[in-house]
Amino acid sequence: MATRGGIGDEYFADSGRWVENDLTLPNGETLTLISAYVHSGEVDTPRQVDKYKFLDLMIERLPALTEHSDHALIVGDLNVGHTELDIKNWKGNVKNAGFLPEERAYFDRFFGDLGYVDVARSLAGEVPGPYTWWSYRGKAFDTDAGWRIDYHMATPALASRAQSATVDRAASYDTRFSDHAPLVVDYSFD
Repeated sequence: MATRGGIGDEYFADSGRWVENDLTLPNGETLTLISAYVHSGEVDTPRQVDKYKFLDLMIERLPALTEHSDHALIVGDLNVGHTELDIKNWKGNVKNAGFLPEERAYFDRFFGDLGYVDVARSLAGEVPGPYTWWSYRGKAFDTDAGWRIDYHMATPALASRAQSATVDRAASYDTRFSDHAPLVVDYSFD
């Protein structure tokens, strides 16, 4: 079907941070799949300003996604740990980009009044993690001192079809190919 780049603002048009693809599912329904990469941010810098601007645009775009599609799914590195369960050492990060109250409030809206579902959290339950990112510094990977900042955000009908979620974590630090590990979710369309 159709592929679109950009989140609807010229400022981010060529950034590659938001790519939409419309797909036809085996049952004939349509899915708009979005690959997203939200800025990492840095407190009191232009990078953080850009992050908030991008999150504002997401607030505008999310409701519109279902106007032409049966389902919407946003996947990728959204660079915010939504709750205390999403960061192993959350107490030491409350003033850091990625866990600021202002950033987390956007996710309250995504998963609140905008109606999207945090698929991995809904499948895992109220448990720490499972983390998808570990700093290269220190022993974060070895001690599983990670952050859950990679998401599958789905419209409710699609989220109800999620069967399982797995973080494809490398077996050891030296076999990692990134500081992130893929979040894999299986959906059923029987």
